[in-house]
Amino acid sequence: MNSTVPEPSAEADNGVKPVHSRSIWLTNEFRSSFGWLKSKLQRRVGSHADAEDLAASSFAELAGIKDLAAVREPRAFLTVIAQRLTFEMWRRRDLERAYLESLLVSEAAAAPSSESIAEVLQALFLVDQALNGLPLKARSAFIYSQIDGLTYAEIAERLGVSTSMVRKYIAQALTRCYLIS
Repeated sequence: MNSTVPEPSAEADNGVKPVHSRSIWLTNEFRSSFGWLKSKLQRRVGSHADAEDLAASSFAELAGIKDLAAVREPRAFLTVIAQRLTFEMWRRRDLERAYLESLLVSEAAAAPSSESIAEVLQALFLVDQALNGLPLKARSAFIYSQIDGLTYAEIAERLGVSTSMVRKYIAQALTRCYLIS
């Protein structure tokens, strides 16, 4: 659907306020594009439930856009949102799978509770989000330090940088983790 969203400052000729017109535009866009987007996503992710969740989340993000008049091609815009959400879903699942596999291999005396697993997965996802915007060396330094337990000197050797640079990388990563929490 390539309908035009009314200007936010103008009222329609029939006295309808812009908020009402916005609601109508979003409703019409949902009716014309939800099935299309869900079908497209189902082919991509292979799951009806995931496709429906992703399509709904995409429309929720579209509804959160303040200036809908800037959305010239709603389906293209929805496609970009849906792709980002799909990648986030896959990334989160990869993290969950890696964590659960590490639990299977670990020789822990007691298996963690479901609550503990959920908390750790949530924390891993938040850390992943925080590290996502960092340069590769900063992410690697943080992971080497926190996951692999390497010293700053060992990290510096692996990355081919000085130990003071490793300190800066770790500080960057820790700052990002702190800001996202």
